[in-house]
Amino acid sequence: MLGYGFDEALTRDALRDLQSSNVPTALILDSGSTDSGPAKLALGVMTAPRSNYMRDITKLMCLSHDFHAPVLISSAGGDGTDEHVDAFLDIIKEICDEEVNSVYKFKTLAIYSNVSKTKILESFRAGKVKGCGSAVPQLTEENVQGATQIVAQMGPEPFVEAMEAEPDFNIVIGGRSYDPSPYVAWTIFHANKKASAKGLSDKQIGGFTHMGKIMECGALCATPKTQTAMATVYQDGTFDIKALSPTSRCTPFSVASHTLYEKTRPDILPGPGGNLDLTKSSYVQLLDEKSVRVRGGNFVFSRSVGLPYTIKLEAAKIVGHRTIFMGGIRDPILIAQQTEFQAAIRAHVASQIKTSDGEFWKLGFHNYGLNGVMQALEPGANDYQPREIFLVGEVLASSQELANAVAATARVGVVHGSYPGQRGTAGNFAFGVGGKTDVQMGPCAEFCVYHLLPLEEGQEGTWKMGNGVGRGLFPYKSVVFGRGEASSHRSSISEVPKMTINGKARPTFASTLNYTTPQTLTDIAPVIRSKNSGPYEITLDVVFSSLEVYEIVKNSGLLDAAKIAKMYQLSEEEIIWCGFFDQALGWKCTFPRMGVEVADGVVGDSEGKRVKVASGSFMESDVHASQQYAGLLELELPEEMKKEIVGLELSVE
Repeated sequence: MLGYGFDEALTRDALRDLQSSNVPTALILDSGSTDSGPAKLALGVMTAPRSNYMRDITKLMCLSHDFHAPVLISSAGGDGTDEHVDAFLDIIKEICDEEVNSVYKFKTLAIYSNVSKTKILESFRAGKVKGCGSAVPQLTEENVQGATQIVAQMGPEPFVEAMEAEPDFNIVIGGRSYDPSPYVAWTIFHANKKASAKGLSDKQIGGFTHMGKIMECGALCATPKTQTAMATVYQDGTFDIKALSPTSRCTPFSVASHTLYEKTRPDILPGPGGNLDLTKSSYVQLLDEKSVRVRGGNFVFSRSVGLPYTIKLEAAKIVGHRTIFMGGIRDPILIAQQTEFQAAIRAHVASQIKTSDGEFWKLGFHNYGLNGVMQALEPGANDYQPREIFLVGEVLASSQELANAVAATARVGVVHGSYPGQRGTAGNFAFGVGGKTDVQMGPCAEFCVYHLLPLEEGQEGTWKMGNGVGRGLFPYKSVVFGRGEASSHRSSISEVPKMTINGKARPTFASTLNYTTPQTLTDIAPVIRSKNSGPYEITLDVVFSSLEVYEIVKNSGLLDAAKIAKMYQLSEEEIIWCGFFDQALGWKCTFPRMGVEVADGVVGDSEGKRVKVASGSFMESDVHASQQYAGLLELELPEEMKKEIVGLELSVE
């Protein structure tokens, strides 16, 4: 992820090792995500500070210049808006203008992805726009109009077309992109040079897309996970992947399990223009014990089955202003009656705050230590009482002034409110963290567009600005920065070499697994995790290291939709997908993000009407959804399963 920092020495060493070959090599980084919520799109901020991008792009340009390797960056600034593409161009210019870099010359292609509201409304009124997944609410004209700006997530086509039109490029800066797009585009760009008259096959595109899906997360596919990975891609779509860190290795299980990562389902992965089908994918350890060879991906183009090419639209709007107050409650008498006490605080605030037409406010409470993280999905017992709770009051209002007033009134109510059995009459609340009573948070953003737009033939591509208006949705321009000599890239591409592979891939076991006296899922599964799958879904992954244990679990009914629904306070109909993925020895379950609605808005309490919510919204507490797996950790194993596992003869690495 551009802006997060990377080890330049590791990348330099890898490029140095490749110098003797003429294999086309590129430095590719995805820079975008909805993981951190809607603020970037609504407020125009970037994921990382400008100085972080300056640092990373400086390293990349140095490496590119020294090794004649072009740089491809997608989703500039995190959201890929036109403004942030231009911000990256400014950074490149600034670096080239430095006297120490007088030898630099970088031809840069900038591809833009903002889409006009007029175009979206035209398609919406024609009934062509639909939600990206069942958890996404229907689009409304009000949400389109309320969006700060709208971006379209481009596939690889604009990158390929721009590179083919200007093959002497050195840098490509893309607007909002499907995360694998620049990786797929680089391979298509070179594979096309050796393609037959029929063009590239679905299996080739499938392999390239699978590679891009893994590489866009760097070396998260390694064990232990690390930053930088290198993929070697062959003409038929086969690819080898390895982590550059000397202390990490890729295994078939670590790579296959990454296929599950932050996706609704592990076998069919939708993207611009079709689906990546991984049902026949295979993963084999190579003899170096650090690399894995991957085959079997297939890309099913939507137009080949009579469906339109679709792209995902993303947008957010400002829905008000936020203020929070926070502190601790240690009194067990008060902790035991938090639901009633917080309802009384809301009533107190309502009696004190009077609003005019057009004004509104909402008040919610995060109860950390009770259900602050998982909120409506909390699987714990309803009568659980912690020793202490960290209470965060969150206010959303039509203006910052009103949010401040509501927060101050609510905080005073929490500090001095009365409750049955009260003993500590001086105050109920240990507050003033960091010397602050109330913390003004500024504008509150909310996703308002996360929908699919169908395109006509050719609209998925690009056209050069200044040459009239083209058919493609994503215009590009070419800019040359610097005064030095332009560098060329390598240009050959290879077939898969005949390499001896290690057919017996060694599984990697977590050191804390317990096969002798297993009691819970934690004892038998080295990976139990959760992650967002877009702003509206949460997905759970469990990965096993033993085929025998995996088969026992798969056939047991331990992990089925009904059980997960009950554990996470859902109905079985709300489960979006639940099933196993044999290649990764893994299981996945996906369901909507849920909150609880009371009279004054969506809050994290356990009482009230349950509703679907989006990440980063008012009272949403886990934008990555990375802590929602906790309910699985203590899932008890049936007695019969314990006996079967204990009776297995397993070799542990």
